This record gives sequence, C-alpha cells and structure tokens, in this order.
Amino acid sequence: MSDDVSAGVTAVLGPTNTGKTHLAIERMCAHSSGMIGFPLRLLAREVYDRVVAIKGANRVALVTGEEKIVPPDARWFLCTAESMPDRDVAFVGIDEAQLGADPERGHVFTDRLLRSRGREETMILGSEALRPMIKALVPKAEIVNRPRFSTLTYAGAKKISRLPKRSAIVAFSAEEVYAVAEMLRRLRGGAAVVMGALSPRTRNAQVAMFQAGEVDYLVATDAIGMGLNMDVAHVAFASLNKFDGKRQRRLTVAEMAQIAGRAGRHQRDGTFGALSDDGPGAFLPEEVLAIEEHRFPRLENLYWRQGEPDFASIDALIASLEARPPAGVLRAAPQALDLGVLKRLAEEGWVRERARHPSMVARLWAACGVPDFRKVGLDPHARFVSRLFGHLSEGRGHIPHQWFADEIARLDTVAGDVPVIAGRIAATRIWAYIAQRADWLAEPTLWAARTAALEERLSDALHASLTQRFVDKRTTALMRQIGVDSAALPVVIGPEGEVMVEDHPIGRLDGFRFTVAADARASDKRLLLAAAEKRLTGERSRRGQSLVDAPDADIALGDAAQIVWAGHPVAKLAAGPSFARPKLILDRSLDCLDKPARDRIEARLSLWLGAMLKRRIAVLVHLAEISRDANATPALRAVASAIEDAGGILPRLPMRLALDAIDPEERKRLRKIGITVGALDLFDARLLKPESARWRRILAAARGMTITAPRDGATVLARGSDGAVLEAGFRPLGLQAVRVDLIERIARAAHDSRQGRTPFAPDPALATSIGVDPASLERLMAELGFKALAGDTPRWVWRGRPPARPAPPTPIDPSRQNAFAGLAALVRHG
Repeated sequence: MSDDVSAGVTAVLGPTNTGKTHLAIERMCAHSSGMIGFPLRLLAREVYDRVVAIKGANRVALVTGEEKIVPPDARWFLCTAESMPDRDVAFVGIDEAQLGADPERGHVFTDRLLRSRGREETMILGSEALRPMIKALVPKAEIVNRPRFSTLTYAGAKKISRLPKRSAIVAFSAEEVYAVAEMLRRLRGGAAVVMGALSPRTRNAQVAMFQAGEVDYLVATDAIGMGLNMDVAHVAFASLNKFDGKRQRRLTVAEMAQIAGRAGRHQRDGTFGALSDDGPGAFLPEEVLAIEEHRFPRLENLYWRQGEPDFASIDALIASLEARPPAGVLRAAPQALDLGVLKRLAEEGWVRERARHPSMVARLWAACGVPDFRKVGLDPHARFVSRLFGHLSEGRGHIPHQWFADEIARLDTVAGDVPVIAGRIAATRIWAYIAQRADWLAEPTLWAARTAALEERLSDALHASLTQRFVDKRTTALMRQIGVDSAALPVVIGPEGEVMVEDHPIGRLDGFRFTVAADARASDKRLLLAAAEKRLTGERSRRGQSLVDAPDADIALGDAAQIVWAGHPVAKLAAGPSFARPKLILDRSLDCLDKPARDRIEARLSLWLGAMLKRRIAVLVHLAEISRDANATPALRAVASAIEDAGGILPRLPMRLALDAIDPEERKRLRKIGITVGALDLFDARLLKPESARWRRILAAARGMTITAPRDGATVLARGSDGAVLEAGFRPLGLQAVRVDLIERIARAAHDSRQGRTPFAPDPALATSIGVDPASLERLMAELGFKALAGDTPRWVWRGRPPARPAPPTPIDPSRQNAFAGLAALVRHG
C-alpha cells in the first residue's frame, strides 16, 4: 500500500462502549463533508437521525440498498458499507471494519478499508483484533486504542424467570427469538423484539418501547452487537451456537464479546451471562476471562474480492471476481450469493446473447446484486433475477409497470401473524431496493415512494403484532411492582369495579370477588389473580366494614336465595331448623377477609335477616316460636309446627283432629298472630302479598320445595297454570284454582245465608265478581258441606262437615317428630 493512500488514516480500535462511533460522528461533522459506512441499515438510519439533528435534513443523506434520501445539497452521507457512493468527501469512516473477516460480507469491508478514503481524514473503526491487519494493509495508519468506559462482568447463568430488569436476551434464529419472547410475556409481562430483518420503523418502535420502560426486557438476534445503542444492563445468551449459512457452529470469543458488550452504557457497568449453566449453552472459564479482559485472537486474514471487476464480458467478469488476492494477509472470499446467481445465469444462452456489451454485463451484475431478503436460497432467487434481467435487457430496459404494481398490490395487506407480516416486509425490501435504481424504472420516484409507504404500513402492523403477541402490559405493570410494599402499588378501582394498575385494566372487583380480565391469556391468569389478591386486601377490608355499617335498605334478598349488598352476593340461605329459621351461609368471596371481619359481617347479616323475616313473614316466625313454646299444649305446638312447615298455607282437613283438641284461648292465640282457621284451609292472607309471597318461595326453595309464582293480582287461575296450587295460595276447584282468602269469603257468605238445614239459594254475585265459574262454585259448595238440590234455580242444603279423612302420607321433618308424636297421642286418647 503506497504512503499517499495510507496517509491521513486513523484506526480507532477497542471493545464495545468505547465511544468509537460517537468519535467518528464528531469528526465527520467537523469537516465540510463526510461519509460513514455501517454494517447495518438500522445503524445507518440511527446515526442519520442524529446527524440530521445537528446539520439539518437538507444537508444530510441516507444511502442504503432499500432507502435513499439524498437532498440536492447533501454533504454528509450515512450509508451501509455496500452502498457507499464513489464520492469525493473530506472525511470517510468505516465502522466495524473487523467484519472483513466475515465469509459472507467480508470482501466488502476489506475493499472499503483498502480503497475508501476521505480527502482530509479517514477513520477506520473496529476491534483490537484488527490491529495486525491495519499494520499489514495500511502501514502508515495511526492506530489509537480506546478503553471501554465501563466494566463488563460475568454474572453467571440465570433462568428467564430470574433475569434482572433491563436485560437483553440474544438468540440466533427467528424461532428462538419468538420462543424466548413468548416465555418472557408469560413470566414477566413481555419483551421488545429486535432482529436484523426488521425494518427501521419496526425496530425503532420496539426499541422505543424498551427505552421508555414499557417493557423491561429485549429479545434480539446478534444484530444488536453491531453498535445499536440501547440502555441494556445485562445481556443473556439463549444459546452460544449459530447457523452461519453453511453449518451450525459455536460463536467465536470475539463474537461473544461483541454481543455481550452491549451491556452497560457509557460509564454504567454491565453484566453478561447465559440462560444455561451447563452443556453447549454455558460459557467456558477461558471465554469468560477473555470477554472480561477484552483479549481476543488477532485476525490473521481478511476476505477479498476484486472491487473493480472487469465488465468486458460475462466470462471476464466471473474471472475477475474469482481472481486470487495479492500475496499476504488477504484471502479469496467464498462464493457469495451474487456470484452464484451470476454463474447460474451465465449458463443460459439468452443471457449470454443479451449481455455481449460491457454496459449490459454491468447491468447483469447489478441485477445479480439484488439481495435475497426473503432468504429463499440460490435457485429460487436466481429465477427471480433471471426474470428481472429479462426485462432490464429488452426494449427500453425498464421493469414493466404492471409487474411491479401487481407485486406491490399482492404484498399490500396487514393480515396474518408475525412471521407472515415479516415475510411481506422482506419481500417489500426487494422491491424497495429495485425502486432505488433510477435506470430500472420509468418512474423510479413514484415507485420508491410507494414501496416506502408500503414498508411503513407493514412495519406498523408488525410492531402492533409483535406487541400484541409478546407484550402484556397488565402483567408488565404488575411485575414492575413485585417486591414493593402493597400500599405502594397504584391500584385504581373504577366506578364499575374495574381494577387498573398504571391505567392498564387487569380485571374487575365485584363485591369481594376479583375476576381476571376476560382477554387475559390462560397462562397469565394465575399471575394476575395472585397479584390482585395480594394487593386488594385494603380495599376488601374497607368494603367489609361498609357492609357491617350498611343500613337495611342496602341489603336485599335475591331470587336465588342470595343475600345481596351493593348488587353483589355476600351470603345465601339454606335449609335451617324450620321454615322461618333458615341457615345463613357467607359467600365464598368473603374468604379473602380475616375471621373477625367475617364474624362481624355474619352478625350484621343475621340481624338484617331476623328483621326482614319479622317484616315479610311474621306469622311464620310466630308459628316457629309457638312450636317451641314449652307452655303451649302439644296440640297447639303440632298445629303451629305443621302450618310453619307448609309455609303458612295448609289444608284444614288433615289437621281437624288437632284443631278440635285445642281450646278457645289457643285458637285466639293463632288468630292473634294472623292465622285464619278457614272452612277449608289454614292461612295468613298477608303471605299472599307480592313481597311476602316472594320470601315464601325463596325460603321454600332453600328447603327443596318448589312454589311457582302465580301472575300478579290474580284471584282465579286456570287449573294447571303457574301457581294454581294450594302451596301458592290457590285451591284447585274443578277447572279453576281460587285464592284461599277469597274462598273463605265465599264460605262465610254461604254460611251467613243458610238457616240451619233449610234449603237456600245463595247470592251468586260474590262468586261472579271474583271470577268463579258455576262448575267451580258447585265444587266449592260441595267441599264446604252443602248439597245441591234439583230444580231450575240453584238451591242448597247444609249436610254438615265431611268426615275427617287421614292426610296423605308426607315426609316429616325430623325436628318435628316429637310434635307430631304428641298430636298422635292426643288423637288416640281423645
């Protein structure tokens, strides 16, 4: 290398986090013009944005394969290494120059290291391993070593569940990245995802999420090792093996260090480690020592390929690209994809026929340089390039408008999952690359804008899909509070019971029961439930005291025998010792409270229940008291017990003997509590009022009895309809069922009309007004002890009460056994 080429060249070498890139940006901006070549489009875009903030958008250019922003007055250029234009500028920088040792792209970086020079200053940036190559290839270059700003320390192996916050987990395939991200979503609420295949827009959106603290973890490929600046405290390796395009191999120590070095930023120390502490996924002691002390094997060779190939013919082009490098440290680069495609197309006769002129050979080589962003492999990509060159080598040499438009339209949909959308972005990048070739399209500016807009649309969709798949903001918010005093957790309960943590809804608190949000995945529910149960203790205690202090009006009995407070079930009624003495069972949602709190609530609800029983079914409460009154006669206790067990409405006939055994004072006691000893039935008419009837039905259901409600305000029902049974207060008569209190009115009217056993004709107006038809009235009169006489006018004669018939056998409540035994003895002994 001649002295004039080496003069003015500075090689800035050192590990990661030494400020090399920052120094190059400062030096470039200090010159009147400049250019820096980067290994990644993402990195070029990141630095472009920084320089635009310094110099203004109209003076700064971005040049990558898929994106070209070149203002007319551009003086500072940020490029990918492959896309650096041949332009006279004052400053030139080559970033990550040690990539000259990469088998796939190394020849590009080697060519830039050898031939790209700034008019006033050239800066080569790389690792210390590059030193012998600089000395051999650019002997006059000044070599400056820069130490790392912070310490990088091995932190051992940590499981994903134990990774510290602000960690980046590095994997080496898309499948592995997705698997790790999914596990982090389940265990830690989610992660941002960064891969080299992402568009800058998607990558920036994902990184912004991580930088803003919306997620505490980042899952990435080794792309983050190429200078992407993120606030990472710890780097964890999901694996130490990668597929390099030809074979699965272990990372070199230099590659490990390049990735691990992303931990720590500026003067903040960083750590690195693995997810496994044994097997091929674990670091070896010598690797750890080398990474911590930044001691790596020096490079002995760089890959080289002719930077200025011969376009005289296809064969001359291939020969120049396969030429051997000069003797020394340079090695011939392995066959890259572009050369493989060229050789494949060179076998086609029509290709050789069209590429006879040097300009067309150059055009063929440019077509072979279209990157295989889709990663479909040599043969499919060669077929695509063949079709592309076919259009470029005929007519005006332009790609057909319709073909380009159809392909863009096919990709213009955001439907699908993460891999599908990522695949569309990769395909879009190919068309974006083509659109940047001004001589390949009739309207390159139009199609460049179209492909850029499509990539942005797909990138936004991919960001949304990645976030939806790998980030659960509810869990992230909760996990951020793990280990913090429960009082510090910002739990907010909305007016509808919604529970939110940092404005993220995690579920609902209905009364005392927390329900996880319906859209939470099954794998997250246990975490959300546990976190909420732990943090909502104070709110539940407050609600418990509110229930204890609640007025009676705030508590109600639901139709399912549940006691409801503020719209939420807090207890239920079950069968107790008797109809009017149900058992109160607290709802299981109150199990979250301590025992003293539950005891206070139970006492409050018992007090409310007692008051409501006296208000709604007072007669049954009094009957229960009589049945247990030691001073009452056995006959009275038996009658009271039987009426209570029937819910306050009982046919008289089965109880006639017991009724005959009680004295007038005891009958008076029954009437005083509201019992009507009717001609056919024993009842309290107040139990037929809507609310009292509802309580009867609910208490009956708690005891296993079903009472169907009649329609509101009914006096007569069709037999067989809802509520047309005695238990509901309607006595069946013929084709009708008549309310028991109205039957008693008809019975009294009939007895008031008769005089002894003299035939009489009762006034039918009362029965008619009630709605009783003649057939039902006839049946009722017979039940009352009247006999119809023949004749045109209905006339009746009293024949006396029907003889007592034994009641049909019915199950007897064990708690009532003694009372009924007393009744039986009374009947036997008169």
